[in-house]
Amino acid sequence: MKLKSFLITAAALLLFANSYTVKASEVTKPPKRQYYQLIVYHVANKSHEQRLDKYLSEAYLPALHRQGIKTIGVFKTANMDTATNKRMYVLIPFSSLMAFGDLENNIAKDKELAQKGSDYINAPNNDAPYTRKESILMQAFEGMPQLKQPEFAEPKTERIYELRSYESATEKLYRNKVDMFNIDEMEIFERIGSKPVFYGEVIAGSRMPNLMYMTSYSNKISRDEQWKKFGSDPKWKEISGMEKYKNNMDKADVIFLSPTAYSDY
Repeated sequence: MKLKSFLITAAALLLFANSYTVKASEVTKPPKRQYYQLIVYHVANKSHEQRLDKYLSEAYLPALHRQGIKTIGVFKTANMDTATNKRMYVLIPFSSLMAFGDLENNIAKDKELAQKGSDYINAPNNDAPYTRKESILMQAFEGMPQLKQPEFAEPKTERIYELRSYESATEKLYRNKVDMFNIDEMEIFERIGSKPVFYGEVIAGSRMPNLMYMTSYSNKISRDEQWKKFGSDPKWKEISGMEKYKNNMDKADVIFLSPTAYSDY
């Protein structure tokens, strides 16, 4: 009887251990926070725009794809032809800072990029394909650690992407605004149907401390409807009046963008 009791106990312990092992193996770590590079080209005329379109669509994006970067967004200032400040934006996600640091050296060895991007790469000083180029480096918010590629039934020509930059007076107030997003604001965007592309903490750029984020809409009418919902949302009214979030943002820049035909989303 003692042997039988021992065997039953041992079997039960083994079953428990196996069950625990399976449950432990099923526990997955949250995805790592990506890094985003936002390249901003300032363009003065149609020639700049056309040369950048050619370089980005035929040379640069294919080179990034060959490096394993699959979701690259390319956007232009909405109503580019009539806009006073014409800009083109390239949004590139990276799995790590090392991947970001290695990119330029890696694509410098890309012979196809050198060939197809020759007009851009070899442009003389008096005929550059843009008037100025900026680069902003960000780390994804903890609440949304990976870029989301939005899906729409509508064609790209109708879509609107809204890029926002929020600057704070001090680092402490900036951290407070980031917390406000992670705890409350991001949930509101998801709930009302806005489609966020990314939320990023700016870690290198000319305007700091600040955060940037991008939401997407099927068209301008949808965008306006979504923001009306956001402004009247009970949760937003509650948190926007909280003392702990007071004065955590000093300046907001809002930029409406249209995706290019060759953008990955």
